[in-house]
Parts: sequence; structure tokens; C-alpha cells
Amino acid sequence: MDTNTNRYFRQSGLFRLMNYGLGLMLLSCLALSLSSCSDFLDQDSDRVIFSDKDHLENADDTLYSVIGVVSKMQQLADRTVLLGEMRGDLVDVNTNTSADIRNLALFNINDSNAYNSPAEYYAVINNCNYFIAHADTAMRNSRNERIFLKEYAAMKSFRAWAYLQLALNYGSVPFVTDYIDNRTESLRQDYPRKGIQEICDYFLDDLKGLEQVESPNYGSVGGYDSRLFFIPIYFLEGELNLWGGHYRDAALCYYKYISTRNGSNSEYPISDNSDKWMEVSGSMWVSSYHQWSSTCFGATAYNYSATGETMTMIPSETNAASAGYCHLQSLYNADYTNNYKASIIPSQAIYDLSAAQDYCQLTSSGNVVYAPKGLDDNRTGDLRLSGVYQKHVVFSDQGRESVILMSKYQLGSVYLYRRTMVYLHMAEALNRAGFPRFAFQILKTGINNDVLRDSIMPYYPNDKAWLERFDFPSSRYILRTTMQRANENTIGIHSHGSGWTELNNHYLYPAAPATMAAADTLNYEIEKVEDLIIDEDALEFAFEGQRFYDLMRVALRRNDPSYLANRVYNRRGADKAAEMRALISVDLMQPANWYLHYSHNGKIGL
Repeated sequence: MDTNTNRYFRQSGLFRLMNYGLGLMLLSCLALSLSSCSDFLDQDSDRVIFSDKDHLENADDTLYSVIGVVSKMQQLADRTVLLGEMRGDLVDVNTNTSADIRNLALFNINDSNAYNSPAEYYAVINNCNYFIAHADTAMRNSRNERIFLKEYAAMKSFRAWAYLQLALNYGSVPFVTDYIDNRTESLRQDYPRKGIQEICDYFLDDLKGLEQVESPNYGSVGGYDSRLFFIPIYFLEGELNLWGGHYRDAALCYYKYISTRNGSNSEYPISDNSDKWMEVSGSMWVSSYHQWSSTCFGATAYNYSATGETMTMIPSETNAASAGYCHLQSLYNADYTNNYKASIIPSQAIYDLSAAQDYCQLTSSGNVVYAPKGLDDNRTGDLRLSGVYQKHVVFSDQGRESVILMSKYQLGSVYLYRRTMVYLHMAEALNRAGFPRFAFQILKTGINNDVLRDSIMPYYPNDKAWLERFDFPSSRYILRTTMQRANENTIGIHSHGSGWTELNNHYLYPAAPATMAAADTLNYEIEKVEDLIIDEDALEFAFEGQRFYDLMRVALRRNDPSYLANRVYNRRGADKAAEMRALISVDLMQPANWYLHYSHNGKIGL
């Protein structure tokens, strides 16, 4: 924080609040005091932040504006996860599930559904529009640095993210970049509509030049590092390019985020954390160690460090009555706080996918062995599911109770983006850019320059110059070896739950059959690697709100609605696909049925 901004904070008392971790209290207060547009679609909505000012010209105004948008993001936490997860294939409902969530899962969604409301997304957008139009970004400090450039870039990224979410969920949405004062103006019918492609193209241009602007840093806010509240622009540009079909550009954006996150001459490796079997009393199939689960979702998960897993989070209030409270912890977990009743459970599909993996173990004597099938506690195959979803039996006043611990939501807040997602999405982009072997190595071994030189570049001699733009120094990105060096920090992503994937003879590059025509070989391998990536997305990010969009993106790319439809229909297992198809109220072979419709005044949706 520069001297002038620091001085403003001291004068206003905000500096003290921030440094003592009380800033999260502002998030609920600001929702009232700053009263940003609560329903962008209604004429009687409250006004937006500081709407009687022409400029946000001091640190107080700017800080309150930024934190006010963070408070609006809090209101989107539940639906961001539920819209992306309930319509996919990795979770299911039970007798405890509310009608609104059940209807999400069955695609029976009308205007009255609590999770079908674009208003909160437009509240973020309208607040950002106001800030972008009125903030005095020309103000400079004694070092001639633009004081509020970080906040300006953050607002642009929030706006781009909100529009992307709207487009993914509604298909076509009203598009406005001017501030709307709801005292005098509503969302008019004549605002232009933009779909996913147009949204991506617009914001790729809008964010250009802001990539290397650092995120705002207000210290600890409510016990969280405030840098985690914001969306890295390089990563966001990667997402926009990925959805927009610009695969080489997407891959480079992800790489640039990895290579610049911690400054020059630093690294941001995949990590070598994994949930794994331990050798106990002569048997290695007795006890497992949840290193990946605890590191990614444990007490230190929200720490901003050189190797931290969390990239962007939506912080949650601790008071359940607050508008910024995240209810996911009570939906996924079962304990005394909700009378031991979880209302969202893993689907049969994620159990089947986990069990289908082959866990490869390197023993202490140097032998490669594979875990047997049919192990209890859902520990057959990949261990990530058992690491994050655990059941225990306790005895309460009511008798025997089943406690469910979903570690991904034990801390309350929402992981919007994680480090592993950068690598997996970079792999997806590289694969579609024509480099399936590059993508596969990210899954199997992890990546450094040795892997690039020996296992990737020989297959793409005509693209050597482009591939050399990726630089993962082998002295800093250190692959796991049988020697177990203390400074190892890179493994294949599949090894997070399936052991020594680099030694696994059941996890091999899907080379095209020798009989296949040369012209068809590359596309065959791209689709097979893409299938592996989508499986890995499920194993790594189950329950985090990514699944439906992952399936949608691939189905649209392949122009194959069945890619999404069949997986959703198989949610309860292949043998119950017909039953699931009958329960879902729309035909998922029609892509128009993937999107929400909000018919309030006929405003939103395809």
C-alpha cells in the first residue's frame, strides 16, 4: 500500500479495521449503507454506490466501493456452486433436499426458484460500471504511480466474470456497460443481447493491458488474505479464450499466470500433495493419508503463499442470518447443526468414476503394485473422493447418527478458482490447440523443461518455436523421483488421488490405432485426451460448481449434445439412465434446454 493511500486509511480509521481483521464486518454493513442495486430488473431497486458523486476521488470511497462489490459476490456464492453442480452428474438429491435445489437437479426451473435470479449478477455489474465510470484512476502518488489502478483492474475483472456467468447460465443476456441509476431507469428491452462468444470477445478486448496489474491488498480482512478476493486477469483471460475457442491464446494466458504469479524467477508448481495409501503392519491397504485433501481444504487453505492452492475465494459471513452467509456447509455436511441431515450427496457416477481408476503404489522396497478392487469406505481407485467425503457414526440424544464431513465446505467460504484448475484448463487448451501429448503429460507426470524437451517437442517439430514460449525451469519445477528428494514439488494431476501415475501402466497416452488414417490420428488423440481431462476435472473438482460448465464446454465444442446429456442421465448409474431421463423435465439432447430462463418481463434467456 503506497504512502498516500495508507494516509487516507489512517485518517478514516479504515486502516485500523483492516489490520485487526475486522474488515469482514464491513461486508454485511456495506450491503446496507452502500445499498447497491438489489434487483437490476426492477424499477424500484435501491440506488448504486455513491450515485450522487461524479467521482470516487479518495481512498475511503474507493475502498468502500471495492469491498461493497466483494459483499455482492458473497450473495452469489451458493448459486455459483449449485448452478454448476446440481445440473451435472456428480451430485444427487435425497429426502432432505429442498424443492428449489431438487428442481435444479431435474431442470425444472422457473422464475420462483431461488437460484434462478440474474439480479445479483447485475448488481455486481452495475456497481462495477459505476466505479469504472467514476473512479479517479488518474490520481497519482509521489512516485507517479496510479493509486487506484489495482481497484480499477479488479472491477473490470469482476464485471467480466459476472457477464460470463450470466452467459453460461442464460445463453443470451442484456448487455450494458453504463451505470444504470434505478431511481430513473430500468433495464430496457432495447439493450443489446450478447451470447457466450460475444461476451468472451468483448471482455478479452476490455481487459487488454491490465494483466500485470496486481490485485488490491488490504491485508487481513476477517481473517482472510484480501488478495484472494480478486480474480487474476491472466487466468480470467484464459477462461474467456477457452470458452471463445482461442486455444493457443488460452494456453498462453494460463501459462503467463503461472509464470508471473509470484514474480520473476519464481515458480507456481502443480504441487506434490496427494491422498495416498500408507504401509501399516505389513499391509498397505489399511490406512490412507489425506495430504491433498487437508492441504487444499484444511485450516490453512485460504493462505496466500507462493505455493497456495486457493487463487480466488468468495468469503463467507459467520452469522447464518447474514446475507453473506454461505449455506453450502449445511447442505453438504451432516452434524448436530442441521440435525444430521445433509441434502446434497455424491452421485453414483462419481463413485463409479473414482472406483474405475487404478491406484498405483510404489512400495518401500521399490516394487510397483496396484491397489485391489472392492475396498471399503469408497477407497477403491482414486482416493480424492474418500479424502473429502467421510462418514462417521456418533450417538446423540436421539440415538445413532451418521455424521458426514465434506471437507471442501468445512470452512464455510467458497473456492472459486484453485491452482490445479489453471493447469487442468491449460491442458484442455493445449490439447485443443493440437498438442495432446503436452496435455497428457500434465496429467501423468507433471511438467518441466525436461518433460517438454524429451516427451513433447519431438512429436511437434513444426511448432518448436511456439512450444519454447513455455518455460518451466527444471531446477524449480522438480518432478517426483523414486529417490524422494525433499524439494520435489511437481507430480501429474492424476497422482493427487491415484498414486504413482508416472509408473502406472494402466494410465497411458491414448495413441491412435496403427490402422487409422494419418489425417484422422490427431483428432482421435485430441478427443481421447479430452475425455481424460474431463474425468480428471470430475475427480479433482467434484462438488465445487464446475462440472456442468465443463460438460457444456466440451459438448458445444464437439457439437455433440449427447456428451453432456448421457453423463447427466447416468447420474445414478448406467443401469438407471432411463429412470433419470424420465425424471428430468426437459430433453437434454436439445442444447437450448441447458440454459436457464427468467421470464420476468421477458428479459433473460434464449
